[in-house]
This record gives sequence, C-alpha cells and structure tokens, in this order.
Amino acid sequence: MGKLLSVTEYAEQTGKDVGNIRRMIIAGRLPAVKIGRQWIIDEDTPFPADKRFKENKDEKK
Repeated sequence: MGKLLSVTEYAEQTGKDVGNIRRMIIAGRLPAVKIGRQWIIDEDTPFPADKRFKENKDEKK
C-alpha cells in the first residue's frame, strides 16, 4: 500500500480530470475510501482502461 492521495492529488499524478475521477469512484470503477467529505485513493491504484475503444491488432487495414 502506497501513500494515500486526495482526488485532486491523484488527478495531478495521473493527468486526468478531477470530475471524471469522482464520477468513476461513485460508479465503482475506481476504488477509493470516503473519509468525512473527502475521497482518498491509494497512489498505487492504476487508472482504469478506457473501455470505449477496442483494440484489435489482428484487424487488417
């Protein structure tokens, strides 16, 4: 377990938007713990892959 980060700190570390991270936490796609009014995320938590795009390396162009 690494250092615990706020949503803002995690967003800065991953280069992602704070609002998107909060939405992902609420949707259950990003594990976090709520302490008071603040979400806390382990710094070792990888950012989930974007499932909107499917990689198909066998596809011929």
